[in-house]
Formats: sequence, C-alpha cells, structure tokens
Amino acid sequence: MTVKIVTDSSADLPSQLVKDLGISVVPLYVRFGDQVYRDRVEITEDQFYDRLLRDTVHPSTTQPSPQDFIDVYQSLSGESSGIVSIHISSKLSGTTNSAQQAKASVKRLPIEVIDSQVLSMALGLVVISAAKMAQRGSSFKDIVDEVHKLVSGVHLMGVLDTLKYVLLGGRIGKAKALLGSLLNVKPVLALKDGEVIPAGQVRSRNKGIDRLLEFARGNGKVSGMSVVHNTTPEDAKILADKIAAANIIDRDKIIISRIGPMLGVHMGPGTLIVAYLD
Repeated sequence: MTVKIVTDSSADLPSQLVKDLGISVVPLYVRFGDQVYRDRVEITEDQFYDRLLRDTVHPSTTQPSPQDFIDVYQSLSGESSGIVSIHISSKLSGTTNSAQQAKASVKRLPIEVIDSQVLSMALGLVVISAAKMAQRGSSFKDIVDEVHKLVSGVHLMGVLDTLKYVLLGGRIGKAKALLGSLLNVKPVLALKDGEVIPAGQVRSRNKGIDRLLEFARGNGKVSGMSVVHNTTPEDAKILADKIAAANIIDRDKIIISRIGPMLGVHMGPGTLIVAYLD
C-alpha cells in the first residue's frame, strides 16, 4: 500500500492535478452571513467572487473541523501504509490544529501532520512533490523527511489590486502596516516565518507583473513554479510566458492555478501570485 497525501483547500491546487496525483483535499468553510459553504465543494470560485463583489456582507472563512479530518483519515486508512497531511501556516489558520486533533483519534496507521508555514500554491508545490513521491512508492519516512526539507525552500509573493479586502478580512497580520499609506498603489505581499508581510508597492498592474517576474528568478535554482490568479487569467498567462522567456523555468513546468475563497476573502479580486521551490 502506498502513502496517502492530504492537504486543505487553501493550497489552491488545480482539480486535475488533485485527481491525477490522488491527493485528498479537506475543504475550509466560507461564510456569507448565515450561509456556510465548503470551499470548492458547495461554492465555486466564480460563485464566490461574484458574491464577494456584490454581497453587502463581507464573507469570512473557518478551518475544517477535527471530524472533517477524521472522516478523511479513516476513509484512507484501509488503502494506505501511512498519511502525510500538509497544511496552511498555523499562524494564518487553525487548520493544522484540527488535523492534529484528528490524528490523535485515528490509531490504525501512522499519520504525520505538517505545518507548511505557507499557503496557496507555495503549499501546493510541496503537496505535489510529496504526492509524486508517494506515487513512486517512496516510504512514509522518506516523504516526511523530504516535505520538511521542501517547506524551508518554498517562496511566495503576491500583488494585490487593492488593500480594501485586507482591511475587511482582518487576517493578514503584519501586512496591515500598509494600510493608510498605500491606498493609491498596488501592495506587494510576501511570506516570512508563516506570516504575510508587506514587501513593497507598485504603481500599476504592469509594474506588478514586472515585480513578480523579478521575484520568480529566485536564486537561479528554481525547481518548481506556479502562477496563481483569481479573476485575471490573462495576466497569469502573460506572467507565465514572461517567466519562460526569461529562461527561469520551462513554460510547461509552470502550473497556472486559481486563488480560492480562503485567500480571496482577504486579498480580493485582481490578486496575482508567484510561488516557487528552490
């Protein structure tokens, strides 16, 4: 039996990759007033962003419950020699804590819960690497060890169209320092020590794409990359083409994905992200 890989919907993984690699995704919850939906199960990205723009009540997100994880772990236990469960930074969500609680209730096989300290496709790239190892028949220990190495070499930067949703969402932590001074520019955010932090500003969308292109160069040893958008697929394609033209990584190795409700609540439409692995 192979090792099974579990993550949560904040990873923003493309659905076809989830299917092809046999990844189990536990959805977070999105709340609009009294209405609660499972991310990408009971509300699609298009439905979410449509409501985000027109609804008078700003939505919120909550982590999966421990029971949600118990259900997934138990369903996998009969076909797995172990489960590696990799999740969004614990400084941004209680998802990892829910997974840890669930682990204590499932005794039938080894389960390793890993706090990735990242989010979106920075998490997704780590999950993809782990899933590919599992498909090749790697051992539970080898996958766990490799994931711990990978999380120290994954990077993310994003350009927001507005700070409005950072203020409304209230969970972007140190990025709140941008408020007030950058209302007429495009804020640039990055990840550090599991938190979203301010990383500068740009004056236009094109400048934002250029900034992400420069970030994508990394240290010259990029092994995996994703461009992530929520409402501007054309910008994601432009940026991916620029990255490939700069010989940073082959175009067919760049995964274009879509930001889901979890991040969309806090970053708003028009967000563009680059994530890469050293």
